[in-house]
Amino acid sequence: MGTQITMSPYYGTPDFTPLEAASASPPVDLVSVADLLRNAFVYPPFSILQGVRLVTFGFCPYDDMHTAPEFRFKFRNAGEVPEEPSSHQDWVLGYHRRLCDAVNRSCGNMHAPWLLQSGGKDSTTLAIALAEVRPDTTCITYLGGREEDEVESATRVARTLGLRHESLVCDPGRAYDRYLAVVDRMPLLTADFALLSCVDLGTEIAARGGDGIIDGLGADSYFGTPMSRRQHMLARLARDFSLSPRIAELPLVDRSFRLCYLLSTLQMNPIERAFPGSRFSNDEVDELFGRQIAGQSRQRLDLFLAEIGSATSPAEWRDMSTSIAGSAGAFAKGLYTASALSLQAAYPFCDLALREWIHREVPGYEKVDPKTKMNKLLIRQHIATRFGDLPYVQSKGSFRFDVRGLAQQRFDEVFEFARQAADILPGAAPWLERNRKRLDNKYHASKFYLLAIVLPWLESRRRTDRQVAAPPGADRPAPARAHAAQH
Repeated sequence: MGTQITMSPYYGTPDFTPLEAASASPPVDLVSVADLLRNAFVYPPFSILQGVRLVTFGFCPYDDMHTAPEFRFKFRNAGEVPEEPSSHQDWVLGYHRRLCDAVNRSCGNMHAPWLLQSGGKDSTTLAIALAEVRPDTTCITYLGGREEDEVESATRVARTLGLRHESLVCDPGRAYDRYLAVVDRMPLLTADFALLSCVDLGTEIAARGGDGIIDGLGADSYFGTPMSRRQHMLARLARDFSLSPRIAELPLVDRSFRLCYLLSTLQMNPIERAFPGSRFSNDEVDELFGRQIAGQSRQRLDLFLAEIGSATSPAEWRDMSTSIAGSAGAFAKGLYTASALSLQAAYPFCDLALREWIHREVPGYEKVDPKTKMNKLLIRQHIATRFGDLPYVQSKGSFRFDVRGLAQQRFDEVFEFARQAADILPGAAPWLERNRKRLDNKYHASKFYLLAIVLPWLESRRRTDRQVAAPPGADRPAPARAHAAQH
């Protein structure tokens, strides 16, 4: 009988103690490794370990994930129903009260909570509620990449609300050192493109006396996220073509992020193109493993096809598709990091009373504007009670990570991990050697990031297995390199 873990903030706080209590570590699921390289997360209900299945949102906690799991999207027609309110009421006031209650319930056991504040809609509306019910909260903003700077907006929010605000500038080398320092304590694995940002922030929060992280994930699924013109175009361009693994390495092509991204899109199916980030193609994954395995990863998508195929609109189709990555990637990065650092993790938007009220009672016109397709109107109205226009209310902020900087600062170390994992991924070291000069292109650097996450975790798992097998008193092998968290 395998292990089953209910792992979704929508269902409560995950319990990873069954993994700690196991007398022997389950072996690594190599198809799940292929999942990570293809999509940056493991397809649920699978996990990175054989025999360990996860109940993510959309699956029933009472079903056996080892036999006949069924995926059912919980927020059908999000942003569209009900069309008319059952009665006239002050929706903003009702939302504020329920959000404050959700914050109280999710953060009640935290003594020193820290809010991950991007300066965007979700973290700003949370900050308003926190200022009322948990004014001891510290806000922290991560300045990750070149694309945007949320610090000004986030600082203004915190200052206006009377909350303490801190910021952390991404240092890719420091973040990676912090990841290596806790990788053997990660209960499971995801390769979400904000995982290193989360580890960097979590380590910083713990070092400054925080005991809990508040994250603004969870509202998109029930507020609804209309598809943009760009997203429609990418879905049409995703044709599941099989192209040479070398096509993105051709002269001139290899220097253009947009062209590489387009070529990778042609090789994906529409659902997997809805997942974020640049990843390895099927043929590249087979080359990394030295055998055919990508097809087995791709087959795991079949479990979701019937439900996604029943979508009644493009927006619902996308909500369903992205919910897979959200459960196994976006949420997982915070849950695994919190577990590794012995921190609490709170997701107020996943609160049952709040989400059910918004999904079932709030009228559609308070979620998505039918004309402009602007979403989260109720949240925008809530923010407007305290602020005017904020830079990242219209343009979403995020905790980006400098993948090019990581490749520049930690190439040799990742290459050494690739050499150590040659029995599992014989093509990893050759890929790194071949593409070293291309890692200033974010497309190739994103693939480097995936290897940088996966390879040391595999080595850590191998070390753990050796230590378990070693007789009492035997010398135990040291890690490839010891890292102290830098503050």
